[in-house]
Amino acid sequence: MEKRLSKRGNMNDRMDIVLNKFKSRMTSYPPGMCPLVMYRSILQMSMNQSCGKCVPCRDGLVQVLRILDSILIGDVSGDALSELESLCTMISETADCAIGIVAANTILDSIKEFPDEYESHIKHRRCIENVSQTIPCETLCPAHVNVPGYISLIHNEDYKGAIKVIREKNPLPTACAYICEHPCEKKCRRSIIDQPINIRGLKKYAVDEVYADTVETPEPNVKTGKSVGVVGGGPSGLTAAYFLALMGHSVTIYDEHEKLGGMLRYGIPEYRLPKEMLDKDIRAILNSGDIETCVSTRIGKDISVEELREKHNALYLGIGAQLGNRMKTDNVNCSNVIPAADFLQNIAKGEKHDLTGKHVVLIGGGNVAMDAARTAVRLHAETVNVFTRKRDDMTALETEIVSAMQEGVRFRTLLSFLHLEQDKEDPDKICAVWLQPQIVGEYDSFGMMTTEHSSNYPYRFKCDYLILGVGQRSDVSVFENAGISVDRGRIKADETCKVFENPGVYSGGDCVTGPSTAINAIAAGQVAAHNIDEYLGYHHKLVSDIKIPEAVPNKCIPTGRTEIEERDPFERKEDFKDVELPMTLEEAKRESGRCLRCDHFGCGCMEGGRCL
Repeated sequence: MEKRLSKRGNMNDRMDIVLNKFKSRMTSYPPGMCPLVMYRSILQMSMNQSCGKCVPCRDGLVQVLRILDSILIGDVSGDALSELESLCTMISETADCAIGIVAANTILDSIKEFPDEYESHIKHRRCIENVSQTIPCETLCPAHVNVPGYISLIHNEDYKGAIKVIREKNPLPTACAYICEHPCEKKCRRSIIDQPINIRGLKKYAVDEVYADTVETPEPNVKTGKSVGVVGGGPSGLTAAYFLALMGHSVTIYDEHEKLGGMLRYGIPEYRLPKEMLDKDIRAILNSGDIETCVSTRIGKDISVEELREKHNALYLGIGAQLGNRMKTDNVNCSNVIPAADFLQNIAKGEKHDLTGKHVVLIGGGNVAMDAARTAVRLHAETVNVFTRKRDDMTALETEIVSAMQEGVRFRTLLSFLHLEQDKEDPDKICAVWLQPQIVGEYDSFGMMTTEHSSNYPYRFKCDYLILGVGQRSDVSVFENAGISVDRGRIKADETCKVFENPGVYSGGDCVTGPSTAINAIAAGQVAAHNIDEYLGYHHKLVSDIKIPEAVPNKCIPTGRTEIEERDPFERKEDFKDVELPMTLEEAKRESGRCLRCDHFGCGCMEGGRCL
């Protein structure tokens, strides 16, 4: 029989195009939907993939779907859940291939992950409270900024209005426009059509067109006579101070540095966030109400915690996590070993580090590690090598990793740290890093791939300068000694930012959660401000008079996403100037025109918690 090559454009190729489009639906499941509805859709896809040869998969999954449907509408007895679990266990153990096994295990996982949801449907015939589809970008923004609102204003070229809308929840629009990790884009419904809206890019276009310190802030409320002390002038403290001042309270910000900004100033390199742009946000915040600043002031040295509590009616602790961690190993305190956070702060304070001709090694894979690696390149290091176990372990943004690669940073994965080799001629320095090759193994319960030692010999890498990107911590000793609740180096506070067993004391941001993002710190400052206001006996509502343009249906024509362009890598790595190039008006208009206005269309598929 004559053999032939597969034709191009055959049925499988055409189906792949369709499936590639469908894949985006999985990544854009809206927040707030019933998880059992999501699992049902996954089960239905598995059933469609079944070949139908084995009974457990062919017939068993149909029975699983029947039970799951009856649970969703609340038409079941109390034994339905155990029946579902037993049936899925049987399918998992007897199905011939991965289709049935994985489908059954997926439903078993749902029983473990969402027992409260199953219980609510079976007992109360409804979802648990507050389950309803919400606006993806607004929900996933930790500060819950009205994203569709300000995008529509940008589309209408009303940049002042856009900044005012952002400031309703986030008083640092410029800083976030430059460095935010944009979680708001994660489930953008535009992904169903093509790609998520470039939300950060549009925000950056707005603050580049109209500087934040030229946009007036709302008029503050009448003075309440109450005083609030804010310890820490980073994103969390600045946010709390802004909203408290607008509510009419008198605010004093205490910060140990010469200038406000926290890690935005001393942890983010100049090439990512020009400090003159950060200052525009800070000026606007300080001009918003009765805010006094006490910089170069160390708590416990220049003023005690007890004095703060006596001086103010309430306290907010937003001290961040600015101390770099060191690994527990020999020779880690040598002079040419430095934590990434300390390294970046030294550069931000103007200290000179000439790495010309040096071989720099960096251990870690987060955004701080990438900032340190790219900074080392700009300090003319001969080589910069980043070592990490796996690419999947790297928490840095993909764009940061790619930019670092473009600038000459070398990445080596599947290597685990062994030890540091001391320089025999200079015992105060290390001369090499030893690393053990790894091989990949099974996935753990969180879906992360595990590794184990390879039989290959360890590697020795010459190292003139070692930067440790292995996390940061907060200095809470002064507060712990003053009776503030602390647990393992973090201030103990609940979701309302109240510090346990300390009435009138609130805390949020990195000193509570551990190292996180600027937008999470901003969200904590916002929540704390409103709860401090309640504690002081008020219930102020900050009302905005910005009119959002009327929403009109989108034609949903697939359109390319506008990306923020960067300067040529060979040019930008030679200086600390801003790496990003501004959008054009045409790009901003087209990108903002892609927004589907989910604040008016496509949300609210639930009625009274019932799955329809």
